[in-house]
Amino acid sequence: MPKLPVLKPQEVVSRLEALRAAEPRRTPAHKQFRHPDGRGTTVPFHKGRDISPVLLRKIARDIGMSPEDLVAAGG
Repeated sequence: MPKLPVLKPQEVVSRLEALRAAEPRRTPAHKQFRHPDGRGTTVPFHKGRDISPVLLRKIARDIGMSPEDLVAAGG
């Protein structure tokens, strides 16, 4: 299993948007994304905190992708 990078929340958002996921709901600390086919996930936006490889795997699993494909999308 290749080593996954640590990403900024905005980097994860840009990859989700490249996959045509829309942002139907937002709070100051979290952004929720929904794909047209119904898959969805939440990206936390906490000041000074990055998205760890463990959380990146969870986000990828939520939308039915491999973590490597998510990292490669839009980046």
